[in-house]
Amino acid sequence: MKRREFIMLLGGATAWPLAARAQQPAVPVIGFLHSSSPDAYADRLRAFRLGLKDAGFVEGENVTIEYRWADNQVDRLPELAADLVQRRVAVIVAPAGVMARAAKAATSAIPIVFIVGEDPVRQGLVASLARPGGNLTGINFFVTELAAKRLELLRELVPGATRVAVLVNPTDAATAEGTVGALEAATRGMGLQIRVLNASTRREIDAAFAGFVRERPDALFVGSGPFWIDRRVQLALLAVLHRIPATYQGREFAEAGGLMSYGASLKDAYRQVGVYAGRILKGAKPADLPVVQSSKFELVINAQTASMLGITVPQTLLVAADEVIE
Repeated sequence: MKRREFIMLLGGATAWPLAARAQQPAVPVIGFLHSSSPDAYADRLRAFRLGLKDAGFVEGENVTIEYRWADNQVDRLPELAADLVQRRVAVIVAPAGVMARAAKAATSAIPIVFIVGEDPVRQGLVASLARPGGNLTGINFFVTELAAKRLELLRELVPGATRVAVLVNPTDAATAEGTVGALEAATRGMGLQIRVLNASTRREIDAAFAGFVRERPDALFVGSGPFWIDRRVQLALLAVLHRIPATYQGREFAEAGGLMSYGASLKDAYRQVGVYAGRILKGAKPADLPVVQSSKFELVINAQTASMLGITVPQTLLVAADEVIE
């Protein structure tokens, strides 16, 4: 073989694998936007990754996830959403209404999968549940619809209660307003009085409980949202310290020492979001994916906390509970 032909052949052999590598498809990137910090979400993130796996995607193998956590600084969400858009992620996961709205404001092109507790149609996130339209779809886990049921369970646990304090986060206006509206409607036929208190920082939670010393409510209803999940240990400790029976949105509160929780399984919601994100990566359009309505609900009672508060849990609640923490 002539030297010139050998060099050309060698050059072609070197270029071939480079060209082959260039033709390989890039690994898709999911943007994960959250107003909180990752500490309280290990179980839910595992559920999200499980849903992705069910759809054929494994983080670190055939999909990459870019996490953006606001560490409870909600005003950072627009900046973090814009960063994910600039990163040109294939889909954005926004696990609450405030995050979904920030993502929606940042892009009308990139698909967004949300988890919200309020009606996403009323929030303006989708056109309808069956045909979302636009670039958003996701899961609705019924915070407002379950508020009245939570209040009924609290009344059953503390039958002598007449005055209930309600803690809501004013920075999550849609959830706060929906919760208060549902509770006001429910109390009309229950003979209960509610007093709404706002808190959006640790200090404001402390101040609210300090006020209970004077006002002595019979029970406490804690609102829904990521802020409260991050403060679940503080809430549970203060409720026991002030000897106030309290109800919360999810099992992580009861696991942290809260008296009772009732709500949709958010682990299941995160799994479903993972499935939807995977389907979108495979080519499905958010406009054609109906909003999933949560169907798995959990009642969890912390019997140890009930004992510390001097409360005897009715047998009807013990039988109905999905879990009783001893």
